[in-house]
Amino acid sequence: MEKLILKDLISKYNVPGPRYTSYPTVPYWEGEGLSEETWKAHVKSSFAVSNSSQGISLYIHLPFCESLCTFCGCNKRITKNHSVEEVYLKAVVKEWKMYRSILPGIPKITDIHFGGGSPTFFSAENLGKLLDGIFEGAEKGENASFSIEGHPNYTREDQLVTLYNYGFRRISFGIQDFDPRVQEVINRIQPFENVENATYLARKVGFTSVNYDIIYGLPLQKEESIIDTIQKVGKLRPDRIAFYSYAHVPWIKGVGQRKFTEEDLPKGPEKRKLYETGKEMLGDLRYEEIGMDHFALITDKLYNSMKEKNLHRNFMGYVDSKTELMIGLGVSSISDSWTCFAQNVKSVEAYYKLLEEKKLPIFRGHELNPEDLLVRKHILELICNFETKLNLSDWNENDFEKIEWSMRDFVNDGILTFQDGIIKVLEEGKPFIRNICMALDLRLFRAKPETQLFSMTI
Repeated sequence: MEKLILKDLISKYNVPGPRYTSYPTVPYWEGEGLSEETWKAHVKSSFAVSNSSQGISLYIHLPFCESLCTFCGCNKRITKNHSVEEVYLKAVVKEWKMYRSILPGIPKITDIHFGGGSPTFFSAENLGKLLDGIFEGAEKGENASFSIEGHPNYTREDQLVTLYNYGFRRISFGIQDFDPRVQEVINRIQPFENVENATYLARKVGFTSVNYDIIYGLPLQKEESIIDTIQKVGKLRPDRIAFYSYAHVPWIKGVGQRKFTEEDLPKGPEKRKLYETGKEMLGDLRYEEIGMDHFALITDKLYNSMKEKNLHRNFMGYVDSKTELMIGLGVSSISDSWTCFAQNVKSVEAYYKLLEEKKLPIFRGHELNPEDLLVRKHILELICNFETKLNLSDWNENDFEKIEWSMRDFVNDGILTFQDGIIKVLEEGKPFIRNICMALDLRLFRAKPETQLFSMTI
């Protein structure tokens, strides 16, 4: 069978699909009413394994932003009132103390990630108070890796110094695109000079890994704006780059993504050209491709982790180490005990109320069954290493036949090899890794959504 050309592959595989920050993906979780006692049992069990070897991870969601970026799909609260900082951070520490009371030992914190929102909305003083609360009754794990997402317009030296003194060495800035027209339509006005200054400050303070997020497929975005953006990025030389597709999901995220229409968005081959142009330029700048949509210099830990096959992907993206237990604190944050997921309530008011009632603020979750754990393992192998080995004995015969049939179709299209149960994604297949993972997604296969739940894969 003749291989399809890229244009035909894009047409064939550009369908709605998950990004696989988890498996099962959130729409297929079965625990809308996951009980607090069930979740606590999973946390205790996972802690016993994780803390003695890898340590544990914390994800802390800091939701406040001063302005609304209309492309953003994050859980956020828009305000210029900074008096909200102290109340919110006290609540986060209170939630952490509830977790500490159930953990059978002193937690060794190997990884902390501040996400948002805009974590640099918070003052240096309040960030310090938060970290004092986190480390009270806890220890810093060996080879700890702490990171924060910063807004270039609102990142100050005193914040960075405070974070550095607590062990933070990684920072990520949302660049998106330097084209003024694109910035205006997505309401993210940040001149190159602001990004340059924030990057300079981080390195001056001692941060050893700077990441930039760049998005392709934004409204009004053209190839020349991608070229200009990456040329400017090349001058600043960040250690890592996340170069990913804009997820247009206004049916989920509401009015913010309706400030432009679908007609303003690059589509199909035009959108793919943006990625191919950006990817080629990043290669010319000596960035190595890491998994799906990520790039790093060979001096960065993420690259070394990929070479050593220790790369891991979780709700924050790719990370250079894995812990069995990740506890999410703050509104909407997701926790992962490896055998169970739990998500916090999404509104600040509901979050405060549950904590006042001395309840963990979770509202849904999912206990992974043996099949989920099997599928999760193989999807992680594919999106981290582009290779995995399927053993027939692990699968239901009908399920394996379905997967085998899908893999043969990918083989015919020239995007992977499949022999003796081993799936190896070819270079031509990397842009379609989400589609390949969908072929293993048994929950998606058995219950295809009647309405669109996911962004397009291309």
